[in-house]
Amino acid sequence: QVQLVESGGGLVQPGGSLKFSCTASRQVFVVTNMAWFRQAPGKQREFVARITWGGTTDYADSVKGRFTISRNARGTLVNLQVNTQKVEDTAVYYCKLLTPRAEYWGQGTQVTVSS
Repeated sequence: QVQLVESGGGLVQPGGSLKFSCTASRQVFVVTNMAWFRQAPGKQREFVARITWGGTTDYADSVKGRFTISRNARGTLVNLQVNTQKVEDTAVYYCKLLTPRAEYWGQGTQVTVSS
């Protein structure tokens, strides 16, 4: 079993920046990818960004050019740098670790973009 813990959420003004982190409780030796999702009030959870074990990244169209995903070499930490935030970025952000056999989710971190 792997526990994921997100941190770094909070209140930010439109146009501001935040950096989220997600820490895994142990190293997983076969990782397909690590990703961030978000869920806004009244909406379904949606994909935000993904990084494969090989380092390939992809992003939702709504965040391209503003968000950057990265991870450490051991695959125990995945970060999401978010810049030029918009009110519509307000959501609970979740990290996900996908292996060939299982997927693990964190408990989420709240981000509120408001003036």
